[in-house]
Amino acid sequence: MNHDNSFSDVGVLPRAEEGGDMQLACIGSIFAPASVAIIGASDDIRRIGGRPLRYLRESGFAGCIYPVNPNRDVVQGLKTYPTVDCIPGLVDLAIVALPADLVVAALEACAAKGVKAAIVFSAGFAEADNEGERRQHAMLKIARNSGMRILGPNCLGAFNMHTGFVGTFTQALDQGFVDAGPIAIASQSGACGGHLAYLCRQRGIGIGYWITTGNEADIGLSESMLWLARSPKVRVIVAYAEAIRDGAMFIEALRVARASGKAIVMLKVGRSAAGARAAASHTGALAGEDAVYDAAMRQYGVHRAGSIEELLDIAYACAQGVFPGNRRLGILTVSGGLGVQMADAADQYGLEVAPLPESAQLGIKAVVPFAGTINPIDVTAQATNDKTVIGRCLEIVLSEGNYGSIVFFLTSAPAMPDFADMIFDALEGVRQRYPACLIVLSFVAPPDVVRRFEAAGFLVFEDANRAVRAIAATANFSSSFGLNPGPTYRSLDASRLPSIPSALTKSELQGLDEHGAKTLLAAAGIPMLAEVVAADASEVQSAAAGMAMPVALKIVSPDIQHKTEVDGVVLGLRTPEAAADAAARMLAHVRQLRPDARLRGVLVSPMCQGGVETICGVFRDPVFGPVVMFGLGGIHVEVMRDVTFRLAPFDVFEAAAMVKEIRGFGILQGVRGAPAADIECLADILSRLSVFAYANRELIKEIDINPLMVMPRGNGAFALDALVVPVSE
Repeated sequence: MNHDNSFSDVGVLPRAEEGGDMQLACIGSIFAPASVAIIGASDDIRRIGGRPLRYLRESGFAGCIYPVNPNRDVVQGLKTYPTVDCIPGLVDLAIVALPADLVVAALEACAAKGVKAAIVFSAGFAEADNEGERRQHAMLKIARNSGMRILGPNCLGAFNMHTGFVGTFTQALDQGFVDAGPIAIASQSGACGGHLAYLCRQRGIGIGYWITTGNEADIGLSESMLWLARSPKVRVIVAYAEAIRDGAMFIEALRVARASGKAIVMLKVGRSAAGARAAASHTGALAGEDAVYDAAMRQYGVHRAGSIEELLDIAYACAQGVFPGNRRLGILTVSGGLGVQMADAADQYGLEVAPLPESAQLGIKAVVPFAGTINPIDVTAQATNDKTVIGRCLEIVLSEGNYGSIVFFLTSAPAMPDFADMIFDALEGVRQRYPACLIVLSFVAPPDVVRRFEAAGFLVFEDANRAVRAIAATANFSSSFGLNPGPTYRSLDASRLPSIPSALTKSELQGLDEHGAKTLLAAAGIPMLAEVVAADASEVQSAAAGMAMPVALKIVSPDIQHKTEVDGVVLGLRTPEAAADAAARMLAHVRQLRPDARLRGVLVSPMCQGGVETICGVFRDPVFGPVVMFGLGGIHVEVMRDVTFRLAPFDVFEAAAMVKEIRGFGILQGVRGAPAADIECLADILSRLSVFAYANRELIKEIDINPLMVMPRGNGAFALDALVVPVSE
């Protein structure tokens, strides 16, 4: 195996399916059609075929609308056509609102007409029964043969408020459309997507693009997110997912979004076993291992929300496009108790409540003699008596505190019109003078007051803890985008990946025993001890004589993975003679227990002591491919399950972040006088393992290194046992 830095030769960098760009461009026909046919158009605006026609007529959509209904001449005041082929002009998009048994024929007619894309509202497909699954497969075949893209079936459609295209039957827009904005919503669940749209309209959060993917016969969530990540009009992507089908496309979407400085906020359901079963039943696809989804989102800087409330809070905070330049939070309040509460929240979410410089504290005291000035900064109720206090104090904090973000708690005072005017006059100029600082206000007031402050560039939250949580999320995104130091997750860069061997062949993975596995891993840069395979007791004695005592013996056989089950491991042998005797007994015992096993001898190695036992390995996830696991060994992995994951491949920077995530990281740093472990070497090993696993992702099913002994800093780390399981034919 030769080392090769040409990663494209062995496919080290993950890529979405080739030819995807052309297919991706066709999604534009979903969001920006020049003409729309509604097949199954209804005169009743409450029906599935009636509501999208009403929406298109009321939203300002400038394109052509062609209702298709063989039983009517006019629908909602528009001329109808009996079939799609009777429409005189070109049709960019067809909306299909028909019974399931009529859908395939309608799509065939659309394909013959040259329709670019179709949205299928109809249910009764793969989510229903075998016949429905057959119909869904026929839909996909039409899409592949004709090039027409299909959204759905069993979806609520899509809309683009930038153009007024509203191709959905969701009731969320019955009472009014949502304003166009920099947020895009992509949801596998139509009901959840509609709920999000309704809440955004209530909160005054603008949505530019909105898409629900349903059964995903053709267009899926991953592809939708990638299109949105590439759109210049999108600043924030809000996603709801039950199961990702195209892992490579999903990761590409995350990577493109982060490289473009777009925040992704995601609600991925199915954390629990019961939740996973429900998701599978609903979507017709199995939910992936939740820890892997966590790893993917953490690795690519996605904020994983735990609720709809959190999902919208973080999206709202990011939509303004102001990301803090550091993690220092300045807290101003008219209530000392709420200041302490916000400081506690800041600590919980990883923000730094740094003290205000002494000169600035003196400045605050000059304005409010009884103020608390360290941070939190309590300007007291004096602010209600002197309308200049709030603005002057905020100016001092902003000019001298070097805070990346500010949160100001004002209770319900802005609910009073006169006080709202006073606060607005005091703060508006300060906001304009410090555009790079994220300024968040926490108060309760009528919606028109809140909108007024939002229009001036402030974020407004009723709940102070939610405000701090949102600030922390923006700081995390800022780190992810490389805008400030902190727990940042860097994008994959081939120049930072270690050198790897050329990809393996199937023959190199046949009949692997521990020694063979270690040989392959050693070639990839995973350090091993100097070991010898001895054929018999005599060779064991000779090998042990050349090593520092004590030594360990292990049976070598491709047919015995769990050596302890056959007493195939002996540790702490202090003389060559003792090693020879132990080897003779071991070989005889194993031959008696496993006469079928191929015995290749005994592995003789020096004992490795004085380090920290860790465990690492690789498994193949059905969605994302090879995933690297790391944790502390022993009880930490067996009982506490203190492990973390990353998708392969990744560099040493990502590996270092991975190592720091485990709860037992302090052990590696050194506790109770123990020396710090060689964390730098450990990170290098994890990175090399990830690259090796990805380069051989089609051949290797599993890798297990347990234990990986990490020695004190400067002394490296060594794989004491290794298992490589090839993919079965």
